[in-house]
Amino acid sequence: MEIGSQSLDSSKELKHYPLTPFRIVRGLICLAVYLATASMFLVYFVPPAMLVRLFSVHYSRKMSSYLFGMWLGLWPFLFEKINGTKVTFSGDRIPVEERVLIIANHRTEVDWMYMWDLAIRKGCLGYLKYVLKRSLMKLPIFGWGFHILEFIPVHRNWEVDEPVMREMLSTFSDRRDPLWLAVFPEGTDYTKEKCAKSQKFANENGLPVLKNVLLPKTRGFNACLEILRGSLDAVYDVTIAYKNRLPTFLDNVFGVDPSEVHMHIKRIPLDKIPLSEEESSAWLMNEFVLKDKLLTDFIVNGEFPDQGTERELSTAKCAANCAVVIAVTIVFTFLTFFSAVWFKLYVVLACLYLVCASSLNFRPSPLLDTFVGKKSL
Repeated sequence: MEIGSQSLDSSKELKHYPLTPFRIVRGLICLAVYLATASMFLVYFVPPAMLVRLFSVHYSRKMSSYLFGMWLGLWPFLFEKINGTKVTFSGDRIPVEERVLIIANHRTEVDWMYMWDLAIRKGCLGYLKYVLKRSLMKLPIFGWGFHILEFIPVHRNWEVDEPVMREMLSTFSDRRDPLWLAVFPEGTDYTKEKCAKSQKFANENGLPVLKNVLLPKTRGFNACLEILRGSLDAVYDVTIAYKNRLPTFLDNVFGVDPSEVHMHIKRIPLDKIPLSEEESSAWLMNEFVLKDKLLTDFIVNGEFPDQGTERELSTAKCAANCAVVIAVTIVFTFLTFFSAVWFKLYVVLACLYLVCASSLNFRPSPLLDTFVGKKSL
């Protein structure tokens, strides 16, 4: 199917691969493996990481990033090697292990997962953090992981979200901590209905009328920029488009879509972004105007310019990482169900901690900071 004759909203087209019994069984096995590995990694590795955090946030984050980067590596392996989705990168060639703020368009519910395909190529998989809607933090198991990885939950109400964002962003300003902070300025995924509302608002307020993206919300972006500017290397403007069809989470699990994911990356040095809030808001709006044109060109040409900026993933490395994660999970599962009662008690206490910490948004502070704070009072 030629994308040139299609709009970006191709969700009504046939799936790229038929949903066969084999794909259903394979998808369910993959999902079971991901849930089991996530559970065991969280239960066994989070308590030691939080214990380290009592003495050093930096080393606690380093430990969490490494361990959960291993687990996150299962997803690009699923997308590119098991499902056979072609992921094509274009635009600027980006350096390895920069501290960056990422702004991206929001086509569908799984856009954020494909950023892992870029991060894994740069050795930054465990460093990705997202600003995401608070309801996702309530997901079983995955919500625990979002909390431990320090994703920033928002209600999409700036009066409520601003203090939460500023408090969490202030903890990310240490240049020693690698960081890829991803923000979707549209605030929600793109649909025709939302686009019509966005265009109506633009017409009424003298703003650019966009066809392939929604008008960006600037406050969250400006808060990120204001607090982190001194510790960031660049902003990555990522534009995402799909062939053959917009995928859902279950499409990814069962491997029926998408056939191709295209990601165009534009690296912007911090000194190219205005300092004042008003000017940086105008800059962000202009970037989305350019993004809208880029997506229009993608519809016509079927690709972004300057393709081939990243190599394919190594199948051997992905398979080796998968084998290690599964082997560790098997050992932990054996200890949980077939070993001493102390392991069962450890698991119960770890689960209680994860439930309480994620529901109360609790993260321990270093003891030295607590002691100094009390002494200063």
